[in-house]
Amino acid sequence: MYKRILVATDGSSLSEQAVATAIDLAVLTRAELVSVNVVHVQPYGYFEGSMMLNQREIEASQEQANQTGQRLVDAVRSTATAKGVPSAQAIVMKSNQVAEAIIATAKNQQCDLIVMASHGRRSFARLLMGSETLHVLTHSHIPVLVLR
Repeated sequence: MYKRILVATDGSSLSEQAVATAIDLAVLTRAELVSVNVVHVQPYGYFEGSMMLNQREIEASQEQANQTGQRLVDAVRSTATAKGVPSAQAIVMKSNQVAEAIIATAKNQQCDLIVMASHGRRSFARLLMGSETLHVLTHSHIPVLVLR
Protein backbone atom coordinates (compact mmCIF):
# COMPACT_ATOMS: atom_id res chain seq x y z
CA MET A 1 0.00 0.00 0.00
CA TYR A 2 2.29 2.82 1.24
CA LYS A 3 6.07 2.53 1.24
CA ARG A 4 7.14 5.95 2.57
CA ILE A 5 4.91 8.22 4.64
CA LEU A 6 5.79 11.84 5.39
CA VAL A 7 4.32 13.43 8.50
CA ALA A 8 4.58 17.17 9.11
CA THR A 9 4.85 18.28 12.71
CA ASP A 10 5.00 21.64 14.45
CA GLY A 11 4.77 20.33 18.00
CA SER A 12 1.16 21.37 18.56
CA SER A 13 -1.30 18.96 20.15
CA LEU A 14 -3.20 18.75 16.86
CA SER A 15 0.00 17.92 15.03
CA GLU A 16 0.80 15.24 17.62
CA GLN A 17 -2.47 13.50 16.72
CA ALA A 18 -1.37 13.46 13.07
CA VAL A 19 2.00 12.04 14.13
CA ALA A 20 0.32 9.24 16.11
CA THR A 21 -1.90 8.39 13.15
CA ALA A 22 1.04 8.41 10.72
CA ILE A 23 3.03 6.11 13.00
CA ASP A 24 0.10 3.69 13.34
CA LEU A 25 -0.37 3.70 9.56
CA ALA A 26 3.35 3.08 9.01
CA VAL A 27 3.26 0.14 11.42
CA LEU A 28 0.18 -1.34 9.70
CA THR A 29 1.59 -1.00 6.18
CA ARG A 30 5.25 -1.66 7.13
CA ALA A 31 6.09 1.69 5.56
CA GLU A 32 9.06 3.92 6.29
CA LEU A 33 8.30 7.19 8.06
CA VAL A 34 9.75 10.61 7.32
CA SER A 35 9.01 13.31 9.89
CA VAL A 36 9.54 16.91 8.86
CA ASN A 37 9.47 20.23 10.67
CA VAL A 38 9.82 23.51 8.78
CA VAL A 39 11.77 26.20 10.61
CA HIS A 40 11.25 29.78 9.51
CA VAL A 41 14.37 31.58 8.34
CA GLN A 42 15.07 34.62 10.49
CA PRO A 43 15.46 37.87 8.51
CA TYR A 44 18.93 39.39 8.80
CA GLY A 45 18.28 42.95 7.75
CA TYR A 46 15.84 45.72 8.46
CA PHE A 47 14.61 45.64 4.88
CA GLU A 48 13.92 41.92 5.11
CA GLY A 49 11.53 42.49 8.01
CA SER A 50 13.98 42.08 10.86
CA MET A 51 13.54 43.85 14.15
CA MET A 52 16.41 45.96 15.39
CA LEU A 53 18.55 43.09 16.65
CA ASN A 54 22.26 42.66 16.24
CA GLN A 55 23.73 39.85 14.18
CA ARG A 56 24.56 37.73 17.23
CA GLU A 57 20.97 37.88 18.56
CA ILE A 58 19.55 36.94 15.16
CA GLU A 59 21.92 33.97 14.84
CA ALA A 60 21.10 32.82 18.39
CA SER A 61 17.38 33.02 17.66
CA GLN A 62 17.81 31.02 14.43
CA GLU A 63 19.91 28.39 16.19
CA GLN A 64 17.30 28.02 18.94
CA ALA A 65 14.56 27.55 16.30
CA ASN A 66 16.69 24.95 14.50
CA GLN A 67 17.31 23.03 17.73
CA THR A 68 13.61 23.08 18.64
CA GLY A 69 12.70 21.76 15.19
CA GLN A 70 15.32 19.01 15.46
CA ARG A 71 14.02 17.95 18.90
CA LEU A 72 10.49 17.67 17.48
CA VAL A 73 11.43 15.40 14.58
CA ASP A 74 13.86 13.37 16.69
CA ALA A 75 11.01 12.66 19.14
CA VAL A 76 8.82 11.44 16.26
CA ARG A 77 11.63 9.21 15.00
CA SER A 78 12.19 7.73 18.48
CA THR A 79 8.49 7.04 19.00
CA ALA A 80 8.17 5.47 15.55
CA THR A 81 11.18 3.23 16.09
CA ALA A 82 9.87 2.14 19.50
CA LYS A 83 6.52 1.20 17.97
CA GLY A 84 8.14 -0.95 15.28
CA VAL A 85 8.33 1.29 12.21
CA PRO A 86 10.99 -0.32 10.00
CA SER A 87 12.79 2.95 9.22
CA ALA A 88 12.23 6.50 10.42
CA GLN A 89 13.94 9.70 9.34
CA ALA A 90 13.94 13.13 10.97
CA ILE A 91 14.29 16.16 8.70
CA VAL A 92 14.33 19.86 9.51
CA MET A 93 13.75 22.18 6.56
CA LYS A 94 14.59 25.87 6.71
CA SER A 95 12.10 27.92 4.72
CA ASN A 96 9.52 30.65 5.07
CA GLN A 97 7.25 28.79 2.66
CA VAL A 98 6.08 25.95 4.87
CA ALA A 99 3.73 24.22 2.45
CA GLU A 100 6.22 24.33 -0.41
CA ALA A 101 8.95 22.90 1.85
CA ILE A 102 6.67 20.02 2.88
CA ILE A 103 5.78 19.24 -0.74
CA ALA A 104 9.44 19.42 -1.82
CA THR A 105 10.54 17.15 1.03
CA ALA A 106 7.87 14.58 0.18
CA LYS A 107 8.98 14.61 -3.46
CA ASN A 108 12.71 14.48 -2.66
CA GLN A 109 12.22 11.64 -0.17
CA GLN A 110 10.00 9.74 -2.65
CA CYS A 111 7.08 9.59 -0.23
CA ASP A 112 3.75 8.26 -1.44
CA LEU A 113 1.60 9.84 1.31
CA ILE A 114 1.67 13.08 3.29
CA VAL A 115 -0.05 13.15 6.69
CA MET A 116 -0.94 16.54 8.19
CA ALA A 117 -3.28 18.10 10.70
CA SER A 118 -5.70 20.93 10.02
CA HIS A 119 -7.20 23.38 12.47
CA GLY A 120 -10.41 23.43 10.43
CA ARG A 121 -10.64 27.20 10.27
CA ARG A 122 -13.36 28.53 8.03
CA SER A 123 -14.15 31.61 5.99
CA PHE A 124 -12.62 34.86 7.22
CA ALA A 125 -10.21 33.29 9.73
CA ARG A 126 -8.78 31.06 6.99
CA LEU A 127 -8.37 34.06 4.69
CA LEU A 128 -6.55 36.05 7.35
CA MET A 129 -4.31 33.29 8.65
CA GLY A 130 -3.88 31.22 5.50
CA SER A 131 -3.70 27.48 5.56
CA GLU A 132 -0.52 25.56 4.99
CA THR A 133 -2.54 22.33 4.97
CA LEU A 134 -4.87 23.67 2.27
CA HIS A 135 -1.88 24.73 0.20
CA VAL A 136 -0.30 21.28 0.48
CA LEU A 137 -3.64 19.64 -0.28
CA THR A 138 -4.23 21.68 -3.44
CA HIS A 139 -0.66 21.76 -4.77
CA SER A 140 0.74 18.31 -3.97
CA HIS A 141 0.81 15.57 -6.58
CA ILE A 142 1.20 13.09 -3.73
CA PRO A 143 -1.92 11.96 -1.81
CA VAL A 144 -2.52 13.91 1.41
CA LEU A 145 -4.27 12.59 4.50
CA VAL A 146 -5.67 15.51 6.50
CA LEU A 147 -6.70 15.00 10.11
CA ARG A 148 -8.90 17.53 11.91
